[in-house]
Amino acid sequence: MRYFISLAYKGTDFHGWQVQPNAVTVQERVNKGLSMLLKEEICVLGAGRTDAGVHAKQMYAHFDTDQIFDCEKIQYRLNSYLCESIHVKSIFLVSDTAHARFDATARVYEYWLCQHKNPFLKDAAWLLYSNLDFDLMNVAAEFLLEVNDFKSFSKLHCDVNTHICDVRKAIWEQRGEIWVFSIEADRFLRNMVRAIVGTLIDVGKGRITIDEFKDIVAKMDRRAAGVSAPAKGLYLMSINYPDGLLNGNS
Repeated sequence: MRYFISLAYKGTDFHGWQVQPNAVTVQERVNKGLSMLLKEEICVLGAGRTDAGVHAKQMYAHFDTDQIFDCEKIQYRLNSYLCESIHVKSIFLVSDTAHARFDATARVYEYWLCQHKNPFLKDAAWLLYSNLDFDLMNVAAEFLLEVNDFKSFSKLHCDVNTHICDVRKAIWEQRGEIWVFSIEADRFLRNMVRAIVGTLIDVGKGRITIDEFKDIVAKMDRRAAGVSAPAKGLYLMSINYPDGLLNGNS
């Protein structure tokens, strides 16, 4: 039988989602907790992976077991085991063919930017004092909807078959004291959002023009783009699935 697990986490204390040797990761902690509670080796498979310091307000993963159990009870006990930086929202039974990664139809990320000091956003947003032209940054961001190949924003030396992504939304919006960059796509490349944000910041600072931004995309060379924005400002916000796959759960 296959179960989905819905969770959120603050990435500050973790070396990302994926299990790594000699490192504390979200996947590693969830695996240990479920294995202890179900008394068998459990390995969850996530809808994607986040890098060290990146947060997730919504992550899905799945795991297989022959056991039938009380999902709410296991959820409660797993939350008791896990540290305060990880919250299990729900555990629920799905079809044996449902896949947390391959069945996802869209993912939404946000990047949070603050332009004045706020101790409550210390690990939650990028503090950047520079004056930025957000209107111009949105002109560049809108161009991303016309782009197919995002190799210029992909981490170097990554083993991927394609750099093609379908970006459906990319916009900067002000929310109170912070600026938020929202981007939605069917898939994302490693380090893609942070590289895009860093390059958009160069546009906002006047370091590069819109035409130069388009040239960077066309070069398909990560070295041509800007530096990656800090991990602490990045959030995986939501993951979409076909109707009915989640059985009304979230």
